[in-house]
Amino acid sequence: MATYQGGCHCGRIAFEVEGEITAVYDCNCSMCRRRGGLLAPFPRSALTLKTPEAQLSTYRFNRQKIAHHFCATCGIAPFSEGIGPDGTASAMVNLRCLPEVDLDALQPTRVDGASY
Repeated sequence: MATYQGGCHCGRIAFEVEGEITAVYDCNCSMCRRRGGLLAPFPRSALTLKTPEAQLSTYRFNRQKIAHHFCATCGIAPFSEGIGPDGTASAMVNLRCLPEVDLDALQPTRVDGASY
């Protein structure tokens, strides 16, 4: 199983996530379209913060179900978290925040989040 190191641009948010990248999503909702992330799902338990949780800024919109975390210093949004329809806690990691991931090798699935 792979372990990836990730974080924001300035380093105030650092984390690691353990698991395989099995799916990649490119969402067109109002948030994702603007921030340009490529998202991969992981169980929330697979993500470990390496910096204090207090350094996360959080934005919620629409149905208020997803906590979109970002750095208040550099503005980068490395991951979001929420509870899936099946009741499990999940994290959507912005793969652009994992330096060792080869972005050119990814084949993202487009998600029509704008229709929700």
